[in-house]
Amino acid sequence: MGTCQNHFAEPVAAFRTAAEAWFWTVGALRARHEGCGRSGGTVRRPCDPDDVVCCLDRLYRKRQLELRHARVLREWGERQVAPDARLGAGGDAVLWREALSRLETPLRCKGIVA
Repeated sequence: MGTCQNHFAEPVAAFRTAAEAWFWTVGALRARHEGCGRSGGTVRRPCDPDDVVCCLDRLYRKRQLELRHARVLREWGERQVAPDARLGAGGDAVLWREALSRLETPLRCKGIVA
């Protein structure tokens, strides 16, 4: 028997955390903006980056997140690292944790975060 691989049957895996989903989203949006299309990888994700952004937008519209939360998510998401209060990013670290804590529930409900 042959050992052909079905490239259409890539495994689909939810993210472990909202932070992981957010970093992936920012990276995927950057790749899209740069014209790279779908990012490579061995694991297919259960969403598009727009799905994560829509969850964030809903939280903002419900006034559960403020613009300052979105600013911190964007800034640190582009750096691909969480803010660290020990390194002088205390205020950002608090906003980061608040934002991801509130984002986690809708992402779990949609199956984006396991």
